[in-house]
Amino acid sequence: MSIAEDTFDHRTFLRNLTQGPGVYRMLNAQGEVMYVGKAKNLRRRVSSYFTRASNRRIASMVGQIRDIEITATHTEAEALLLENTLIKEQKPRYNVLLRDDKSYPYLFLSDEAFPRLAFHRGARKAKGRYFGPYPSAGAVRETLQLLQKLFPVRQCEDSYYRNRSRPCLQYQIDRCTAPCVGFVSEEVYALDVRDTELFLEGKASDVVERWVDKMETAAESLEFEEAAHLRDQISALRRVLEKQYVSGERGDLDIVAVATEGGVACVQLFYVRQGRNLGNKALFPRTGDGAEPSEIVSAFIAQHYLGKPVPQFILVSDEPDDRTVLEESLSRQAERKVVIQSRPRGERARWLQMAVDNAKLAVASRLATAGNARQRLDALQDALNLPDPPARMECFDISHTQGDQTVASCVVFVDGAPSKADYRRFNIRGITAGDDYAAMRQALERRYKRILAGEGKLPDLLLIDGGQGQLKTASDIIAELGIKGVQLLGVAKGPDRRPGLEQLFLLGRTEPLILTPDSQALHLVQQIRDEAHRFAITGHRQRRARAKTRSVLEDISGIGPKRRARLLRQFGGLQGLARAGIEDIRTVEGISDKLAREIYAAFHGNQ
Repeated sequence: MSIAEDTFDHRTFLRNLTQGPGVYRMLNAQGEVMYVGKAKNLRRRVSSYFTRASNRRIASMVGQIRDIEITATHTEAEALLLENTLIKEQKPRYNVLLRDDKSYPYLFLSDEAFPRLAFHRGARKAKGRYFGPYPSAGAVRETLQLLQKLFPVRQCEDSYYRNRSRPCLQYQIDRCTAPCVGFVSEEVYALDVRDTELFLEGKASDVVERWVDKMETAAESLEFEEAAHLRDQISALRRVLEKQYVSGERGDLDIVAVATEGGVACVQLFYVRQGRNLGNKALFPRTGDGAEPSEIVSAFIAQHYLGKPVPQFILVSDEPDDRTVLEESLSRQAERKVVIQSRPRGERARWLQMAVDNAKLAVASRLATAGNARQRLDALQDALNLPDPPARMECFDISHTQGDQTVASCVVFVDGAPSKADYRRFNIRGITAGDDYAAMRQALERRYKRILAGEGKLPDLLLIDGGQGQLKTASDIIAELGIKGVQLLGVAKGPDRRPGLEQLFLLGRTEPLILTPDSQALHLVQQIRDEAHRFAITGHRQRRARAKTRSVLEDISGIGPKRRARLLRQFGGLQGLARAGIEDIRTVEGISDKLAREIYAAFHGNQ
């Protein structure tokens, strides 16, 4: 089939096109492959491009088509495999392309008399156990460092291990039992190896129970030094579990969330293995001049999982149109059922939302690069009619619960990016409960008296979360302190508190300034306001939690002296218990799921 010089006669082409499954390739005037797609019915799918363009990206591509190449397949699943191969080989402009196609790393435990823990990437041919995959090499190394502190299993290279005549530094700091020089028997070493395996299998509660029994036995035998060592080990293991447990999960699942904004797309991939959160990874695919989130999810799953290990469940933020064929192909590859789920409930819904939030943050971070930040600052200067772009901006927000434990936050942005080292919080005291104006007055006074005393720099622009009332309060304080040259801006939420409808108030103007939802200036204001809100809420929750920890267990029905003692013993006191998650608390003997949730809620509130 030759490439037409001017236009492509799609009517003639479609008339002879098969209605079976297969793969199609769109070519431009230079013979370059612009797009590769798959279809269950090739004629219906290809004809849809010429009858209705779903968006400007597709319309642009269709206008450049000079030829279409077809490969018929027996099934849609075969078409999916071929599509994925062709996309990776030819990298068409209009396809969603992943830019990181490296194999994922694992943690390897060798099979020998004194096994070794090690980082592994590539073919899994060596004899032993492989745990993972992990999202990045850094995640594996972090896990290795944690394991080295918890379980004295060697991590040295075999060449180093076989040529030792005396123990190395790891033995001196109690992170290895020196099997290289015979300081530990195979039987004792095997116990540490088994603890390591249990931890990596998500059964760390079994390790904790055994260590607690050993600690109590040591204490009864008056071996207080050994008991103290075991207590510290239990505490260290608990702290690790706080970071790694996914509440309510026992199996393997991945979470795939997509966020798009301003031409940037991010895929956040979270890994959960044996109930443990192994971390996450942010990928920024090339989206072919823009693509829908569901299309990005589909392309990601096809390119990421085909030919690689697949978990039983994949939670997705946007359901792909070809979910059924993806599930069929992945299930056949994994030799078990694989489920792609877009509307999970309970804890899974919470974790999916967390992945979505992370994707949005990653997009915002990418947009806040030096070039984008400068554009947004210039846009804000124009919108507010300022003489210069505001190099330093501060924003205040107030957070409390019905007037209780009031906290004010101050966040600082320098050259359009957060300067977290300059963030400050103020615990508000001595005011009428719920008086946000008094709280704002106190926070502004404390902040700018310190700056006038030489503890910082004055901002070019001061943002206040609120309307004309809050703006007037801020203006009065600034005037009383004799501060000059600071522009004030009130940021009030729009109707129904919907993003994009914010009203901006400037001193001397009775009517609010309303920017368009796609305004770069508004996006910058929203980012600063939301960061102040987040920082205030975080401080308020911490203050509220500290106020509750004094005798919180005594107020929970079902927690008697024995259970209270058991909880405090396992977590090393109230502070350790306050840090624990529901999954951690549930592992303690005598604590049901319902009771674990009540204990967690007592420390953290019903969040």
